[in-house]
Amino acid sequence: MRNKNIDKKQWIEALPCWQGKVEAQPLAGGITNVNFTVEDSGCKYVARLCEDIPVHQVKQFNVISASRAAHAIGVSPEVVYSEPGVLVIRYIEGNTFAEADVQKPENLQQIVTLLSHFHTEMPKHLRGAALVFWVFQILRDYAHTLKEGRSRHLNKLPRLMKVAEILEKTLGPIDLVFGHNDLLAANIIDDGKKLWLIDFDYAGFNSPLFDLANLSSNNQLSQNQENWMLETYYRCPPTDNLWQAYYVMKCASILRETLWSMVSELHSAIDFDYSQYSAKNLEHFDQTFEKLHTEFNLS
Repeated sequence: MRNKNIDKKQWIEALPCWQGKVEAQPLAGGITNVNFTVEDSGCKYVARLCEDIPVHQVKQFNVISASRAAHAIGVSPEVVYSEPGVLVIRYIEGNTFAEADVQKPENLQQIVTLLSHFHTEMPKHLRGAALVFWVFQILRDYAHTLKEGRSRHLNKLPRLMKVAEILEKTLGPIDLVFGHNDLLAANIIDDGKKLWLIDFDYAGFNSPLFDLANLSSNNQLSQNQENWMLETYYRCPPTDNLWQAYYVMKCASILRETLWSMVSELHSAIDFDYSQYSAKNLEHFDQTFEKLHTEFNLS
């Protein structure tokens, strides 16, 4: 039987971008892609095995384009090599954030400033076609994927998709920026001087509210922190309408993470407890939607 891990390691070590003989070391932590670190001629790199993932609407042309644009605006490491299925970037020496790091006021200030810069500057450096990350269409597609795969969660889908329909109708018009759309703490690195963003699998044009809500939902921000975040980003106190739109996107963000995990239960080969992750996110979604429903009389 073929050892897939050895195959992947050998693939990385045989890439033509290296100046000498290298040894790839597995990099733990990813729940979408397989990653390695490589040292070559005194420099360190991260090599990602990152083929298209149709069930998650991930397209590598978009990942590479976003990675290069993010480097151009100074928020992400340089792309040094790519070929179908592989992306090599420079390694950033620093602290990979955990939720507690995101919650610190001094870090949250930097993150909001970073996101504002990212949202406005990225379109100026993107080349070629770019994707749109419309969370409600993604939810619809995930529902189809779960039905086709005879997911154990099929009995939950009618209620969840009905709620998604209500959320989309409630949201109303949006501003359009280029978003990261996957603001897990581990996608932020502090090198001691500045913050960096990494992993652009889900990057695409979207409402800025999705990134803000996604940042909060993934990192357990308090309501006071959310209020500060919205006021800082928009440079004025949030109105009731903004709060409602924000909570709609927060619900949508958590529901997307829930269905993402349910789909990953069916299709991912990565060693990760997606079942537990699905249950955790579903509970979080139900709590957040109940708050939205109660505070804004959502019908």
